[in-house]
Amino acid sequence: MASIFTKIVQGEIPSFTIAEDSQHLAFLDMMPLVRGHCLVIPKKEIDLIFDLENEDFKNLWSFAHKVAKKMEKAYPEHRIAIAVVGLEVPHAHIHLIPIQKMDDMNFKNERLKFSNEEYQEIVQHIINS
Repeated sequence: MASIFTKIVQGEIPSFTIAEDSQHLAFLDMMPLVRGHCLVIPKKEIDLIFDLENEDFKNLWSFAHKVAKKMEKAYPEHRIAIAVVGLEVPHAHIHLIPIQKMDDMNFKNERLKFSNEEYQEIVQHIINS
C-alpha cells in the first residue's frame, strides 16, 4: 500500500510544495511544530532512510541542504533544525524545522494548524526569500 507521501508525490493528495526535482520533494508539514516546518522526501518510496542506496542518500541530503538554505533566508532569526524520526509515516523523510529554542522541535508539542491561505503564504515566504 502506498504511503501518504507517495500519494502526495503522485498528486493524489494535495501538498504545499517548497521545492521539487526529479527525485525529491519538499513540502510543508500539514501538522507542523512551528511555522515553516517542512518535510523533504525521496520520491521513490522507501521506508527507512538508511535503506537508501548510497548515492540516493547523498542526493536526498544535498536536496535538503538546498531547501534549508532557502529556509535560513526566510527565517533569519531561527536555526534550521533537522530531525529524522521515521515513526509517523513509512516513507523516508527529513524534518526541517525553524527553531529558536530546543522546545520548538519537541514532537510531543501540540501541532499547529493553518488555513490553506496561511500555508500558501508560508510557501511563498520561503520560495521568495
